[in-house]
Amino acid sequence: MSNTGGPSAGEPDDTMRERGTTSRAKLRALLDADRRAVAAAPLVVVFCSVVVLGQLDPTPLRVAVESSDPIETLAQGLLTAIITGVTLVVTINQLVLSRELGPLGDQRDRMEGSMRFREDVADLLDAPVAPPEPSAFLRALAEGIASRARAVEDTLDADGDAGESGEASTDGDADDTDSDPAARVREFAGEVESNAEAVAERLEGRQFGTFAVLSAALDLNYSWKIYQAARLRRVHDADLSAETKTALSELRDALELFGPAREHVKTLYFRWELVDLSRTMFYAAVPALVASIGAILFLDDPTTITGATLGVSNLLLTVAFVVAVSLSPFAVLAAAVLRISTVAKRTLSIGPFVLRSETREDDLDWES
Repeated sequence: MSNTGGPSAGEPDDTMRERGTTSRAKLRALLDADRRAVAAAPLVVVFCSVVVLGQLDPTPLRVAVESSDPIETLAQGLLTAIITGVTLVVTINQLVLSRELGPLGDQRDRMEGSMRFREDVADLLDAPVAPPEPSAFLRALAEGIASRARAVEDTLDADGDAGESGEASTDGDADDTDSDPAARVREFAGEVESNAEAVAERLEGRQFGTFAVLSAALDLNYSWKIYQAARLRRVHDADLSAETKTALSELRDALELFGPAREHVKTLYFRWELVDLSRTMFYAAVPALVASIGAILFLDDPTTITGATLGVSNLLLTVAFVVAVSLSPFAVLAAAVLRISTVAKRTLSIGPFVLRSETREDDLDWES
């Protein structure tokens, strides 16, 4: 069995990180990093920035407070922003989740559609029922895709193409591979098998509610593989045996089932995240409100806080802390939105549509 272990030259990579043009460090911060760390990072930057600016200001903050009320004005603005922002986010969240509410007929239609899809997956897996847990469900689908890919290679072996075709694919000779339909199909099947097995391994033991489940599913590049399967099936229709063409069609059917399954899990994850976001923003809003209200009530007198720490006025440190704490709900919101928007942008289409610039239309030989 020939297994290339990765895409051929000129084709998009399998994993999402390798397909994108964004640096891996940036993508890791947007997707994989702990959301608490992502939320805390801008708050630390804000705190340090306020302290540095306060130190660079030729007029000390204490003098400014004696002549005007900059702290009270700032705290009032932050207080208004906290109440408005949290209310707006909770309202938007409720609008998104309102799709869960509906008349009995709509709920029944959703249930019937879900059951029909699960039956299709069970037929694909040749199992009595499909797994009920999302990560196990996606893992079973990925394993089914890998099995269908091996079936394609088995048909080529049965046709007696294992010798020269296998050597052409293994040696990496692009001209020989392109001129040999069996070698091209074998190479494609090996890539699909390798990608699906890697995704299935990453999904093993994962718990839904964590980003790890969706992250693994995003690394199965089913859109491009559906296109490849369809093209190989049509272009080499006269060169392949009936068994190979049937196996290719069945592999494409399995890939087509993975698309809506991943989108469904993605939708469930987004709703899960929105619920957590509303709750976390409420928790963060309480200390933010306390800090803003406390600043309005007690920091109007510059003599309230005296002294300095490491050469920095304690009043300046207190104001910087109040600002950072007051902005914590928005930092929590930004951390969640960064991940959700990044995933949404990279999964805008379903099916064989390639939106990434790495595989522009002039690179796709779809007419030959």
